[in-house]
Amino acid sequence: MTHLWVRAEQRPNEERVGLTPEGAKALIDAGIKVTVEKSSVRAISLQGYVDAGCDIAAENSWPTAPAEAIIFGLKELPEDGTPLPHRHIMFGHAFKGQHSGKALLERFRQGGGTLYDLEYLVDESGRRVAAFGYWAGYAGAAVTLKCWAAQQRGEICGPVGVFKDKDSLIADLSSELFALKAPRPTAIVIGALGRVGTGATDLLETMGVIVTKWDMAETANGGPFPEILEHDLFLNCIFARPGTPVFVPQSALTEPRKLTAIGDVACDPDSDYNPVPVYDRATTWDAPALRVAKDPVLDVMAIDNLPSMLPAESSVDYAEQLLPSLLTLGDLGSGVWGRAKATFDENMGN
Repeated sequence: MTHLWVRAEQRPNEERVGLTPEGAKALIDAGIKVTVEKSSVRAISLQGYVDAGCDIAAENSWPTAPAEAIIFGLKELPEDGTPLPHRHIMFGHAFKGQHSGKALLERFRQGGGTLYDLEYLVDESGRRVAAFGYWAGYAGAAVTLKCWAAQQRGEICGPVGVFKDKDSLIADLSSELFALKAPRPTAIVIGALGRVGTGATDLLETMGVIVTKWDMAETANGGPFPEILEHDLFLNCIFARPGTPVFVPQSALTEPRKLTAIGDVACDPDSDYNPVPVYDRATTWDAPALRVAKDPVLDVMAIDNLPSMLPAESSVDYAEQLLPSLLTLGDLGSGVWGRAKATFDENMGN
């Protein structure tokens, strides 16, 4: 019997989950065994999984799960160097030249396990079957606006946290912007036609920001793109890959510009394909803004688990997208799982 083991998330500020109780019941009805770990932070109550008929395990007990279990989580595992013998479904951040990803793949090599990377679950056309993109863009635009607002006060953006829902986020941000008594900034969103860009644009327009919307057509010439520097805010919402052009080069730090805040929602600072190479590390909930220039200021927001700011809404949305693929876990050799395994094998070979 196929056995899916939903682990508790161990990363700070991570309350999301990739399977709802309704989805768990659908899997059980389809003949898949589902074990759900207890969690002290999960946005969705454990009782729903109990009612759905799931087995319940202790928090963070996945290393001792049966060998045949498929371990399902969202964000990274603790970086303790231990070998990984299980099959894992998660965002590994290991296939685009990330330095931390090399260490993760070595753990799989040592343990003999397999990574089915959620970022590389794609259909026959290469389109991702599930993504947190909309809520990443939505939350990323909100934090970038907070960075800009802090600049207007002569400050740098302070800590951010979890919101009950998007209405709470909007209320908080509206209050902060209203207190400035200043005109709204201008913004440019690259990747505006995608899920991430749509979320970013929706948030910005809700807050009264005028948005320039760019996508592949506007960036096809490969740059440079001086128009980006003529906006107050820049939101990078594209999936970086070989051939992705540089949107904000190092030279922008010393050039005349209006740009003072970058929201790198894609957040691949240690990738070989980073299109915003003015910074070299992700930012955090405690310190959302990295100041990369002072005269004039330029702050980069690059939090890599942005949808966690709205964990309940983003979990439900993502889980609904992913469920049809989870229902096919009985056949890991074909479809989305076969393609994900091929990507893993290719990267292990490299």
